[in-house]
Amino acid sequence: MVFKKALLVILLIYFFSAPMFLYAQETVNTPKVNNTQLNIPYFNFNVRPAKNNGEVVLSLQLLLLLSVLTLAPSLLILMTSFIRIALVFDFVKRALSLQQVPPNQILMGIALFLTLFIMWPTFDKIYTDSIKPFADGKIGFQEMYRKAEGPIRIFMYRQMSDDPANIRLFMKMRDLPKPKTLADVPTYVLIPSFVLHEMTVAFKIGILLFIPFIIIDMVVASTLMSMGMIMLPPVMISMPFKLILFVLVNGWGLITLELVKSFR
Repeated sequence: MVFKKALLVILLIYFFSAPMFLYAQETVNTPKVNNTQLNIPYFNFNVRPAKNNGEVVLSLQLLLLLSVLTLAPSLLILMTSFIRIALVFDFVKRALSLQQVPPNQILMGIALFLTLFIMWPTFDKIYTDSIKPFADGKIGFQEMYRKAEGPIRIFMYRQMSDDPANIRLFMKMRDLPKPKTLADVPTYVLIPSFVLHEMTVAFKIGILLFIPFIIIDMVVASTLMSMGMIMLPPVMISMPFKLILFVLVNGWGLITLELVKSFR
């Protein structure tokens, strides 16, 4: 009985609201302002075979552009200082034997803003010499790309100026002649060389960060073994001492300072 009453109420509401819905739909479809009907455009996305080679090239260019846009975050990571900063912060977290604190989102956020801080002169030069003139119509697309690529290439090469071994490695794998200047190094060689160099530097910094905390772990483990407390995990005891040491020496400030100073 209750179900039948509820069904009857729903039907009555539907029949009474149907004319109002149709009227509202007509009003939305044909809006008027000051008794003048608005002409709302209609978009029709049809798929049809290409009529000539130009349309085929345009479709491929659009597909390539969409692919580049999806890879934009990866390009930002691979060609900036983000790699070194993010890896070092992860090493710090592991050296302190921390599991969930601080969360990875916080560490990645700090790494991102430090990347903006370090890369700001490069980004500012790209905007001043490349993007702004292109937006004002003073230069073409090819010149804009060349002027935008230059500062990024210079930044990556400066980090490897003391140790260009990775550049020689990739040039040798491609059987390319020995470069005399930076202009002779292709971009597709410079980027993977820079990535390997940044990972190597980050691992070297991580090893240096691990040394004092490993000493604390060894001292605590030896003390617990001598006291016969075998069942007690040494990490549980050593972690507070590592945190106290890290806070007393202003660890985050020192690491941030040295990271910024490590970039040329």
